[in-house]
Amino acid sequence: MKQILLSLVLISMLGVAVAQPHYALLVIDIQDFYFPGGRSELVNPAIAAGKATEAAAHARAEGQPVIYIKHQASSGMEINDIVRPAPGDAVFVKKEVNSFLGTALKEHLDSLGTDTLVICGMQTHMCVEAAVRAAHDLGYRVILLHDACATRNLTYGDREVSAADVHASTLATLKSYSQVISVKEWTGN
Repeated sequence: MKQILLSLVLISMLGVAVAQPHYALLVIDIQDFYFPGGRSELVNPAIAAGKATEAAAHARAEGQPVIYIKHQASSGMEINDIVRPAPGDAVFVKKEVNSFLGTALKEHLDSLGTDTLVICGMQTHMCVEAAVRAAHDLGYRVILLHDACATRNLTYGDREVSAADVHASTLATLKSYSQVISVKEWTGN
């Protein structure tokens, strides 16, 4: 421990810059069509969007970029008012489940020097999962904010799977690709 502290003091005295991790917050598909009255209503989307708003405020306060992804749709495509982008936030429109496929997202992240992606959004089992896996495969460190994500009930054959079970199952899988934590754990607030 003393050696680490001594090294930090020497680096500080010599004016050598210490590389700090550079993260970006990726807010995926928090769009109107997932909210009440939309064509693909999720379970508790407003709660997840509120948590995503907290995450975005934290990232901005730390001077880190907030990047929004929108899935192209014929209606309800707008980012929901709860988590609307701020001036200067990048917005990418995608046609595929994977946020990297067919977009300039990776090039944008590389231009920023991003080494870590903090991810939240909708739907946990679809576009969020695809982004986490792709980001991991592309070499990014990935943090997934589980309470800033939402999904819906699914059916398979005659079996209904609750949104809570879909969410939990997806998060259990994504622990192999990311650090899965709450917004509070990530922000420290």
